[in-house]
Amino acid sequence: MTNKYMYFIANWKMFGNLNSLNSLHNVNSFFKNFKKKKLIKIIYCPPNTLIRPMSKKLKTSHIEVGAQNCHENESFGPFTGSVNSLMLKNVGAKFVIIGHSENRQAGENNQLINLKIKSALKAGLKIIFCIGETLKEKRKKQTKKILAKQILLGLNKIKDKKNILIAYEPVWSIGTGMIPKSNELFNTVDFIKKKTNNQKVLYGGSVNPKNIHLLKSIVNIDGYLVGGSSQDPKKFIDIIKKTYN
Repeated sequence: MTNKYMYFIANWKMFGNLNSLNSLHNVNSFFKNFKKKKLIKIIYCPPNTLIRPMSKKLKTSHIEVGAQNCHENESFGPFTGSVNSLMLKNVGAKFVIIGHSENRQAGENNQLINLKIKSALKAGLKIIFCIGETLKEKRKKQTKKILAKQILLGLNKIKDKKNILIAYEPVWSIGTGMIPKSNELFNTVDFIKKKTNNQKVLYGGSVNPKNIHLLKSIVNIDGYLVGGSSQDPKKFIDIIKKTYN
């Protein structure tokens, strides 16, 4: 692996309560003593209910906090159950995941995702923009076509992309334990970088301590978006350690 700045993003999904925040002590202690801490950025994206208390708990650390989604509206309004980017920033979020496949499958389209990205950038949040193909699309050899469309429409009319990270998450890999073949993943990440004028590209989808030795060999990856394994501090720490061992 080349010596470069790496992102380790913990997507807790619908997991956690106030007691779960105790697990952050282990990760924070590890990070403080990690010899290569200047080379990495750790970001936790918990449910909205935990953003404020997590931000307070990590206030003196270099670990940052993000959200898992946001409403596209830039101001307050009659949107029961929704939270916009300004509200997220107000409680301590610095990043937000937008376009995750679980939300795409729930009905979010590229146009809505584009509005959310614009709204979040305007509010001063940094973006973790998720893209990825389904297994059906992969089998039809449509991966590049799908990714190109998601990038084109998702980032439509956004000129300044310095605060946007791209997270490549093949839908067929999320929660299945399957990951792309090394040469396929390298080529896909290379394609995404060319399409986005060399944006940083993370990989997400069944990232765990067992397969990180394979993933870290993909030299053009700039970090990982970790789901289930990030909920366990030992596994999350192992992923970071093994990335550099």
